[in-house]
Amino acid sequence: MGESVFNCERVLTPAGVIGSSSVSSADGRISAISPVDLSAGDWLPGDVIVPGFADIHDHGAVGVDVNLADADGLIEVGRFLASSGVAAWMPTLVPDTLETYERVVEAIDEVMGRQGDLPVAQVIGVHYEGVFANEAMCGALRPQYFLPAEPGAAAKLPRLRRGLHLTTVAPEIDGGIELISELAASGWTVAIGHTKATRDKLDAAFTAGARHLTHFFNAMTGIHHRDLGVAGWGLAGDATFDIIADGMHVDLKMLELAIRAKGCERVSLISDSIAPTGSGDGDYRLWGETVSVRGKTTKNDRGSIAGSVITVADAVETVCRCGFDPADAARMAAFNPAEVVGAAGIGRLEIGSRTDLVGLDRNGKVVSIVVGGERIK
Repeated sequence: MGESVFNCERVLTPAGVIGSSSVSSADGRISAISPVDLSAGDWLPGDVIVPGFADIHDHGAVGVDVNLADADGLIEVGRFLASSGVAAWMPTLVPDTLETYERVVEAIDEVMGRQGDLPVAQVIGVHYEGVFANEAMCGALRPQYFLPAEPGAAAKLPRLRRGLHLTTVAPEIDGGIELISELAASGWTVAIGHTKATRDKLDAAFTAGARHLTHFFNAMTGIHHRDLGVAGWGLAGDATFDIIADGMHVDLKMLELAIRAKGCERVSLISDSIAPTGSGDGDYRLWGETVSVRGKTTKNDRGSIAGSVITVADAVETVCRCGFDPADAARMAAFNPAEVVGAAGIGRLEIGSRTDLVGLDRNGKVVSIVVGGERIK
């Protein structure tokens, strides 16, 4: 990888946005951030240079479904994600057989051993979505593969040899609170989702260690003036949440309202991307049924939205159209999701971090990308 210098108009650091700077890279990692030196280096297009994005909820892309993927397929997804500015991601499993989990976790372990020097988004862990969900709020998930939250249930989920572990749980299922305590004590990040839990159950889940909500507003009870609902609890309380900013899962005005009510520092952007992402309109076989893709809309045979076909870069552009500053959008796309899962050094432009840079124009559009110190756009 060698050494390189990238001159930037403005840079989003952990301390905030700073003026014209040079970001130096050595062996793929940031070695210095200093006042701009126009005598050397490559000028990186963009009104603001931000960290590479982190997608903690991604079911696949370019024809690759995480539940069916081998290591080569996951690397191809990582290559596609990197081309849009995503630097790190968590392959996300929908409920399936234990044999599927074991095979995919083995493939993820293989990728994490191979990916280091490749110009791809780096896999940082695994996300099990909805294995312990409420059948009444299953959305596009398959309830026949849900597991009971019985004692020792957490130990049944295959774990990586290295990397982070995230799972989404409905607290109101039998044994749900005890399961959350078990998962949190075992080092899992536990999110609340696919749920219609009451306020008391949600409070108990938060105390037990579930401090985040999955794809806010979707597959959870909404807000009513006489019933707080899961969404109201999420807005009013201390839990963070992630949200799908594609204009289909959440109305754009509601998206803006939720982010402004919660604050940019407490919201993460996710893609909830599925295998057809990047492949255009059509009808695709996915998770045992047909999923139609028309524009940004997905729908399965049951009439449910079945994930999205956007990238986190698309989400950044969308929230900027809602009136948010590109630097704030980038925080929601990079630092915040990394912080949710405890991914050290991800989503931050600081010395020692991998040199993953994204240049955004004033509208939040990606205009330049550096992956591991190599400029790919």
